[in-house]
Amino acid sequence: MERKILKTVMRVGKKVLPFYLFTLLLLFGSCQEANDGKCYVEGVVKGEQYEGKRIFIVPLYGPKTAEYVDSMEITNGKFHFTKDTMQMYKILLDYHYRMNIQPLLVVGEPGTIKVVIDSVSHAVGTPQNDSLEKWKVRTEIHNRELAKMHKYIGHLQKEGDTVQAKYIRQRADSFHLVYKNYTRRLVENLKEGTLHDFLKDLYPLTYKRKYPDGRTVTINADTNEEIPE
Repeated sequence: MERKILKTVMRVGKKVLPFYLFTLLLLFGSCQEANDGKCYVEGVVKGEQYEGKRIFIVPLYGPKTAEYVDSMEITNGKFHFTKDTMQMYKILLDYHYRMNIQPLLVVGEPGTIKVVIDSVSHAVGTPQNDSLEKWKVRTEIHNRELAKMHKYIGHLQKEGDTVQAKYIRQRADSFHLVYKNYTRRLVENLKEGTLHDFLKDLYPLTYKRKYPDGRTVTINADTNEEIPE
């Protein structure tokens, strides 16, 4: 009986051990990939019509020459890039095929970014890109609703209803201020990094205004009122 049990354990062990070894190798490879300091973009493009077309990853700032721009053909609806420069990038299709396809901003940072290119594109998988995705969703909602308000204001003005138009404009300004403060809080929470640097100058609290007489004053960016020195 003991011999039968031992043989069974050895037989099961021979089958199970290779599986665990294979799993460990996969995990080890993933850890190496995550810790090598490079950014891996793994992308999917929705739509069979884009098969064989070229997709590009372009630095958001700086030169857009062949030395800095990467591209590849979409194969089986997929593409991939590897970057070792930590900066903001834009991913977009060949300009002949960009109609109804949303270009996508991504943060080049160590790790793997999962990207979907579609009418509404997405990127997740690393800390800064997860934060960027949340900000992107909030921004799209904000822009859509603000556009509706401005369209309604234009309609009211055309109809001569200046009182209601003024009221809706105040609501639109308040709505926009909530969004600006959301972006500012995100910058504060990030503290530093590529995404922090990208967002920090979008909605400053103040700006400088120079008058014809040579005076330069500080203006509240939300109210456009002068801040006493």
